[in-house]
Amino acid sequence: MLRKPSSVKAALLMLLLPAGIGLMVLAWLVHGLLLERMAREFVESRLKDEVAFLEHQIRQSQGDIDTLQTGDYFQDVFHHAFAIRSPDQTLISPTAWAPLLSPLLRAERDGSVRLTDSTVAGAPSDILAFRRSFTVESTPIVVIVSEDLGALKSSQAELHAWTAIVSILLILLLVAVIWLGINLSLRPVVTLKAALKRLQEGGISRINVQAPDEFRPLVLQLNQLLDSLDQRLERSRDNLANLSHSIKTPIAAVRQTLEDASRPLDSELRQELVTRLGDIDRQLEAEMRRSRFAGPQIGKSAYPVNQARDLLWMLGRLHPEKTFELSSDLNEERRWPLEEHDLNEILGNLLDNAGKWSKSTVELSLLEENEHMKILVNDDGPGVSPESLDSLGTRGLRLDEQIPGHGLGLAIVREITERYGGILSFDTAACGGLSATVDIPY
Repeated sequence: MLRKPSSVKAALLMLLLPAGIGLMVLAWLVHGLLLERMAREFVESRLKDEVAFLEHQIRQSQGDIDTLQTGDYFQDVFHHAFAIRSPDQTLISPTAWAPLLSPLLRAERDGSVRLTDSTVAGAPSDILAFRRSFTVESTPIVVIVSEDLGALKSSQAELHAWTAIVSILLILLLVAVIWLGINLSLRPVVTLKAALKRLQEGGISRINVQAPDEFRPLVLQLNQLLDSLDQRLERSRDNLANLSHSIKTPIAAVRQTLEDASRPLDSELRQELVTRLGDIDRQLEAEMRRSRFAGPQIGKSAYPVNQARDLLWMLGRLHPEKTFELSSDLNEERRWPLEEHDLNEILGNLLDNAGKWSKSTVELSLLEENEHMKILVNDDGPGVSPESLDSLGTRGLRLDEQIPGHGLGLAIVREITERYGGILSFDTAACGGLSATVDIPY
């Protein structure tokens, strides 16, 4: 059982070498067939011309074949054997060919005839003859000119052997050219392999090689993956630092209060502790939700229409007195290059915010324009004053303390959108409420 090649070079050699050798052998075989055919057609053409010459001589002599120049003349000039028969006389030269040509003189079919495997002594074993019958002044004449194909086949075999030798040399040259071409073609791969090794050893932080077009997407994706890993590591460190800084003060305040034995735990102090612990809980919740954000990930995608329908169905159960509508030209199989959880966070927070503030209707639109993914959420609530639109999405900002929440939803949407290189913007809807738009490029 043949093993699958473990390298591209071995695979190319196993594919190209047998194919090249096979094509060369096929060309050699075709050359032999064409050479034999061309040789026969050439000989047959010569025989026809010589028969025509003899016919012309016979007609000029008015059918008297005794006056023709025979014997060594035809052998020296044409290097062929001939036979001429009239009712009174038969001439065959050389005489050793008589056993071969006599039956052809008695035959009735004109044209080319080939005799092989002859065992007549002094005569060739393989001949090609051309026969023509005609009349001269009512005298029937038959003319045959033939040639020994043995010498021709010997020359043909020698030429074919030389062709085989040239084919072998060409195969060796083909092997060298294929080997050189493979090595030159795979030189960028060797460079890429060395860069990957240096990257693994920590010598470089990014792959910066002149890769061919076929490998350029791979290099770009590897660099994007490295950038994504570095960004996630940096975000994790920043989030941990932010979390540590944000909860340090509330924890210190709670600890100081609990360690102060001289201060009674009255209702006011209890409420202060609850407030401090609530701040810690909100910070932990926000950082935990933020830690689940994936950001751009190679190979990750989501079905926006299906996810939007699921969220609208769930929000419709949470707010049965309100209507949630979906408008989109996308089909259910359309994918967006967004991580599924990130898309859920964007849609969920925008729809939840609109559901809290709307009077009766929330409209969600999913669009694609100029290689941009767009999410539009409109509500018919009281809206936001124009001077406050730019401040929406700021962490912890709540424009109305009467509506439950921590002011984190729109801030989470803004952060996720920015991770994908997009923009979150707000405007006044046509119905007077708030219009939120997420615009993310592909």
